[in-house]
Amino acid sequence: MIASLRRKPTRQPALSKSEKLLFSGVLRHDKAWAQYEDPLLRLSFWKMARQFPAMMAIVARAAWREDLRALVTLLAAELGIGVMRAFTLVATNQVLVAVFSGGPTTRRLLDAAPALFAAAAVTAMSSLLSAVSVAASGRLEPKIERACTARYYRGLARVELATLENKEAQRALDAGRYGIRSIRSMLGSTIQVINTLIGLVAAASVLALLHPLLVLTLLLIATPKAWGAVAVVRRAYASRRAWLDHVRATDMVTYQLSRPTAGPEVKAHRAGELLAGAYEDMAATSAQEKQRLAYAEARTDLMAAVLSGMAALVSYGALWALLWYGNIPLAAAGTAVVAVRTSSQNLGSLVQTMNRLYEESMYLSDLEKAYEVAEADAIPSGGQPLPSGPVEVRCDNVSFSYPDADKAALSEVSLTIPAGKVVALVGENGSGKTTLSKLLAGLYLPSKGQLLVNGVNLREADRDAVFDKVALLCQDFPRWPMTARANVHIGRPEIDLDQARIEQAAHEADALGVVESLPEQWNSIIVSGFERSTQLSGGQWQRMGSARARYRRAPLVIVDEPTSALDPRAEIEAFQALRSLTDDTTTVVLITHRLAATASADLIYVLDHGRVVEQGSHTDLMELDGGHYRALYEMQAAQYSQTPQTTLPHPTPPS
Repeated sequence: MIASLRRKPTRQPALSKSEKLLFSGVLRHDKAWAQYEDPLLRLSFWKMARQFPAMMAIVARAAWREDLRALVTLLAAELGIGVMRAFTLVATNQVLVAVFSGGPTTRRLLDAAPALFAAAAVTAMSSLLSAVSVAASGRLEPKIERACTARYYRGLARVELATLENKEAQRALDAGRYGIRSIRSMLGSTIQVINTLIGLVAAASVLALLHPLLVLTLLLIATPKAWGAVAVVRRAYASRRAWLDHVRATDMVTYQLSRPTAGPEVKAHRAGELLAGAYEDMAATSAQEKQRLAYAEARTDLMAAVLSGMAALVSYGALWALLWYGNIPLAAAGTAVVAVRTSSQNLGSLVQTMNRLYEESMYLSDLEKAYEVAEADAIPSGGQPLPSGPVEVRCDNVSFSYPDADKAALSEVSLTIPAGKVVALVGENGSGKTTLSKLLAGLYLPSKGQLLVNGVNLREADRDAVFDKVALLCQDFPRWPMTARANVHIGRPEIDLDQARIEQAAHEADALGVVESLPEQWNSIIVSGFERSTQLSGGQWQRMGSARARYRRAPLVIVDEPTSALDPRAEIEAFQALRSLTDDTTTVVLITHRLAATASADLIYVLDHGRVVEQGSHTDLMELDGGHYRALYEMQAAQYSQTPQTTLPHPTPPS
């Protein structure tokens, strides 16, 4: 049995041919929480038990912060329940002493009556304390969950954008999401473990008072039961993990069978036959693995039962010897039997709860790590205020590198975005246009150099005040799963919803027609799959995104590829509308690959490999022989000047 208590190496799960073909191995998530699957199987129960105080400390700190009174009430009630259990055993012993004494039956029953009444009173008190515990727990759990979850989401909302670009930091922040799901169950599991441990200590204490050897009988019977419970729980966990591995893989392949986007290849390429066959193969492998683990669990149950039976035989033999030689009275032996049976039943639930508690504690530790990352890299509150009025932004030798990147995205960029003008940023993919626009918006801090907003250094400025002056229309703007109204209002959520302002912004963005065509108009949820929902085209979404940016009424508007999903007529109108924004001294920063649209810009900056290589008006740049902008412009113009081929060449007939 001692050898069986040592952790064996985790057996590699069975792998189907289809999983090898489609995924080259077991399909596991590359998420922080996935690292906890194998350790839960490798870690011994005793090591897990030694870490229990640290697990409790995580929950206790959260409970202490949120409601100390409820926490103290809860712990006092649980301690009282444990003490009542000890009194119950003492009362049981007194009843048995009276029943097993000499004399008439009526006399013995009368002698047992006080102990019976005491046991009833203890039971009533235990019920009352249990109700107090449930009430305190019900008061404490949602408070802890709400506070910890709100702290997590507010941390995410304030974390620097550059931190989200860091793979390790983003991984830590994402892992915290699973920790918030563990808070409520963590508190319940902790209380359950404490309750069971108090009950075991109470039983052992009463038995020690009756006779020290009775404690040994409790341990002798409890040990094989505890081992059996640990082994069964681990077998069940391994079975569930193996099942989940296969289910994850089968879900990945079968999900595509019902997707409209995959439908053409599923039918025409007959990919569906491969996917359906893969399901059968994986399901068969999963069934075999479940069968193997079930047989192993059955063997473990049988071995635990044999060991427990042998321990019971030895223990009851020791009790018989103690009775035979008069070392303990018959009543004490009866009390020992009751205590042992009750304690043995509690051991199984204790093991299961400890295993679940350890798993949840690892997720909760991820939440603590997410707090640390978010708070260490939070956008600072406060700072130097910005002068009111139009916005001018100046970069002085600004460089920027993404976390863990070997090469700078921007190098020694110096430029000025004048107030009330249209400024275009152009260049090929990877030239640094979008990165520069995020710096101009205050989303990134320069790695080197200075970025000044109305003369205030961005590092010293009130970043919230900077954001308040910026409206963004990014190429990959979010498509919020909300109503059309909310999709516009979220552009300025700190103000009360203003329907007139929303409709004016939609009118300016040419989005009113989009809304009027929806089934519920402004109340339509513009993501499919819900009641009152509908799906928008790419061009319609772009108009809604433009309305959101206009709703902000910000003096600096930054747009990145604002017309990529629009038809030619709508594209021309959109650029004309952007130009009109400068009439009220709004500054517009335009990023686009449509160089024809930059001709009317007041100023153009040409970027190449993170550097500004040219600047000036469209006319100035077109006069530069061998200029980068001119070359890009002429390449695009040449695409439209070519005479289209009206007839297709005839194929060469086969010989």
